[in-house]
Amino acid sequence: MGLMEIFKFALRGISANKLRSSLTMLGILIGVGAVILLVAVGNGSKVEVEKSLQGLGTNTLTVSSGRAIRSSTYSTDLTLSIVEALKDKNAAPDILSVSPVVQSSQTLTYGSTDHTTTVIGTSTDYIQASSGKIATGEAFNADDAAKAERVLVIGQTTATELFGNEDPLGKQVSVGGQIFTVIGTLQKKGSTGFNDPDDTAIAPLSAVQRALTGYGPVNSITIEAVSADAVSAAQAEATAILNTKMHVTSTSNTPYQIRSASQLLETRTATAETFTTLLGAVAAISLLVGGIGITNIMMVTVTERTREIGIRKALGAPRRVILTQFLLEATMLSLVGGLLGVAGAFIGANFQITGITPVIVPSSVVLALGVSVAIGLFFGSYPASRAAGLRPIDALRYE
Repeated sequence: MGLMEIFKFALRGISANKLRSSLTMLGILIGVGAVILLVAVGNGSKVEVEKSLQGLGTNTLTVSSGRAIRSSTYSTDLTLSIVEALKDKNAAPDILSVSPVVQSSQTLTYGSTDHTTTVIGTSTDYIQASSGKIATGEAFNADDAAKAERVLVIGQTTATELFGNEDPLGKQVSVGGQIFTVIGTLQKKGSTGFNDPDDTAIAPLSAVQRALTGYGPVNSITIEAVSADAVSAAQAEATAILNTKMHVTSTSNTPYQIRSASQLLETRTATAETFTTLLGAVAAISLLVGGIGITNIMMVTVTERTREIGIRKALGAPRRVILTQFLLEATMLSLVGGLLGVAGAFIGANFQITGITPVIVPSSVVLALGVSVAIGLFFGSYPASRAAGLRPIDALRYE
């Protein structure tokens, strides 16, 4: 008996019970689709994070307070005097701009609409340093900062949530109970899924401290180097100034951290890759369940077709033919289910999941499809072997 005839027998065996075969393929479909789609979600998250961090610029540094150090000699606060020292062109010629940053979560109210977002108090250089661009209106200037004017520049998400289709320019909003005027909006950067850089409101540091947070140390300092090539030199200059101003005596135990955009990108990318691996591992469990389903269905099929197997063996069908037929049946179930799962994953990738646009990884498609075929062979081997091992006389007597 040729391979084509064996294939026809296998196809006939599958189509004999369409509902059972469909449910078996559904298990593989869900498993393959889940693996591809969840890996795509993790990869989409990684892509969005990369876009977001690259949007910060390749020549920026972020100084933040490190862990608290109990020492009478160390100062652990980032103060405005440190900001002024970092602006010294003689001590730091590779630093282009320095922006102190105070962040506070506040509820913004316009009419009957409330929206909670992050309000950033900073200097006039911050928008440029963070690769932001004004879409409408204007940014606040040095005069606004000197007078602690209560003015806001808001992101696109904040503008949409508060004003809908209404023009926000010139509108007054309540920020934590204090009245601020919107003077500008930022161009859209794009969401990372977990963190939306367009959901923000930026105001002069002096106004935020006076109206919302009170005077004290800043949360972080954004430093812009003169060029991407000068980032390392700017970081060295900033480190020297920080050590002097904060009275650091041991460089291995500093009360601050300096990170560049590239370092943040590496950290976030590694986290996203771990997230993708975990999602893929969880989804792979459903593939295993689908494989167990194939074993179960094939065992039932062998039992139901015992007399048929006995007749064929009595007519001279060798063990190899019976074994190949049932292996083909199991493999066809898993292969068709896998192909349908791939199609389902590509359809699902057209929709956002938890705010993330999935990005299909070609290798995950090949791997998931290959694993589905391997599952068919592996989990179908025992039922096939059992069918091929039946003695003709026992099979013919089976009721």
